[in-house]
Amino acid sequence: MSEFPAPMPPPRPDALPSAGPSGPRAGLWRRFAALLVDGILVGIIGGVVYAMDATLGSLVSLAIGIAYFGYLEGSNSGQTLGKRWLGIRVIDFNTGGPIGYGRGVIRYFARILSYLACFLGYFWMLWDKEKQCWHDKIASDVVVPVSSYPVASWPN
Repeated sequence: MSEFPAPMPPPRPDALPSAGPSGPRAGLWRRFAALLVDGILVGIIGGVVYAMDATLGSLVSLAIGIAYFGYLEGSNSGQTLGKRWLGIRVIDFNTGGPIGYGRGVIRYFARILSYLACFLGYFWMLWDKEKQCWHDKIASDVVVPVSSYPVASWPN
C-alpha cells in the first residue's frame, strides 16, 4: 500500500470557471448610446424648467430622472426609451427577471457614483467578468441584449 494518495484527475473543461460573462451582455457603446438618448429626453424637460427657475429646474430634473429611470428600468421590460431603441434591457443578475421599481431608483442614484470617479464606474464593465458597471453591481443587475433575453411585451 502506498503512502501517497492517488493523483486527482484533471478537471473537466465544462467544470472550469468561465473567464467571460455568464451570459450575453450589452456592450459599452450600445449602453452609452442608450444613456445619451435617455439623457436628452429627460434633459429637455428639466432644461425648459431650469431656464425659467434654476432651483425649480434642478428639482424637476431630479424628480423626472427618478421617475423615468426608476419606473422604466424597474418595469417588467427593464427598458427606458433609449434602451428600447438600442435593443438592450436591465434584468436581475440572479433571476433574470425585472429588478423592480425600488432597485430601479437605487440604480439611478448609484449612477452618480459611477460618474463621480471620472466615469470609472462606467468603464468598469470593460474588465469586469460579468460586464457590470458599479451601478449594476450596487443594484445587482446586468444589461443584456433583447435578442438574447426577449421582452414579453412593451410596456409592462
